[in-house]
Amino acid sequence: MKKLTLLRHAKSSSDDAIVRDFDRPLNAKGARAATAMGAHVRQLGLKFDHLVASPATRVVETLDHFRRGYGTLPDEQSNRALYLASEGTLLDTIRALPATVDRALLVGHNPGLEDLVLLLSAESNPLRGTVEEKFPTASVAVLELDGDWGSACDGCGHLVTFVRPRDLDPSLGPGHD
Repeated sequence: MKKLTLLRHAKSSSDDAIVRDFDRPLNAKGARAATAMGAHVRQLGLKFDHLVASPATRVVETLDHFRRGYGTLPDEQSNRALYLASEGTLLDTIRALPATVDRALLVGHNPGLEDLVLLLSAESNPLRGTVEEKFPTASVAVLELDGDWGSACDGCGHLVTFVRPRDLDPSLGPGHD
């Protein structure tokens, strides 16, 4: 069984002076949420053998703050294809993970991450409704996949954890900017 953890980048700045979406940095709330989520993931005892991430500024900064709460992570494999990737591109990325990897962390963007969770998890999964409602920034989803990475497909995973920053601290939720 393989374990896949998905982390959506934290809340980013909407500063109009930033010309490219790719270059948007985190805002202060996003930095706090990423650090809190890293600490929570550490408390859950989640470990990672492999890390794949979008190279967008807000993802890079999310990982910097996530590490502050979590600790040491594997060296990051930056993948430009993950920038605003669809669930199909994300699924291809998962299928290409080395067979020796048992626990992967994938860090990216919505709507791709949310769509990937919904693709991989069964409709009967009780956590699925929360993901369908919204996969907020800095949220973490953990899936256990049947089989190896190469056989990842529709419905092959079990969503075991879905945590939003507001679940850890209400001030990290909507309306608390």
